[in-house]
Amino acid sequence: MSALAGQIVVITAAGQGIGRATAEAFDRAGASVWATDISEDALAAIEAGPNLQRRRLDVLDAAAVAAVFAEIGRVDVLFNCAGIVQSGTVLDASEADLDFAYDLNVKAMVRTIKAALPGMLERKSGCIVNMASVASSLKGVPNRFAYGVTKAAVLGLTKSIAADYVAHGIRCNAICPGTVESPSLQQRLSAQGDYEATRAAFVARQPIGRIGTPQEIADLVVYLAGATYTTGQAHIIDGGWTI
Repeated sequence: MSALAGQIVVITAAGQGIGRATAEAFDRAGASVWATDISEDALAAIEAGPNLQRRRLDVLDAAAVAAVFAEIGRVDVLFNCAGIVQSGTVLDASEADLDFAYDLNVKAMVRTIKAALPGMLERKSGCIVNMASVASSLKGVPNRFAYGVTKAAVLGLTKSIAADYVAHGIRCNAICPGTVESPSLQQRLSAQGDYEATRAAFVARQPIGRIGTPQEIADLVVYLAGATYTTGQAHIIDGGWTI
């Protein structure tokens, strides 16, 4: 029997891409999965068994976060996957752009952690995995100012939570992917005008010779859920981009 059998897992942005792959991976591992997303249509498309429940959740809405987590109750594993990739330099980023990136990429995680953490502390057990990126304090990436700033903040958030609660049975880690196949990536490639040339350029910067898959990232999240001797770390999964 899987060590994750019976564990209650909550995933944000579970309707597509990495979030969906992770929801399906935890379901296969025997966990009880709560897949949340702002899009009910996306949630309906998740392929999973009877142990997966779907809930609409806007992580920008503090009251909605509190209500959904109150309904769920016990949370053993929280995967904060919701976020946005914004293009542009510091000169392109408006105050509104920065506010939105910070709200979705950072404050949304704070909201869900605050909702899940008290119960974890009561049980002296819990795992939190936050979606960061190699485009953060780990690597400067051109044309990703707001994204890099906020993902660097996610690493600080992760280490802070880990340091505060390491003696209380709580683990908090971040995953730092490179370029991964996703609907978001497809939108960004199409927005450049020449899809094929832009995709070829993305592939060319991957030392491993290809773009990552959502399933590969999901495997890392599932691993971290059971990796009971790692906390406060930025786990890089980028095909060698940061070598």
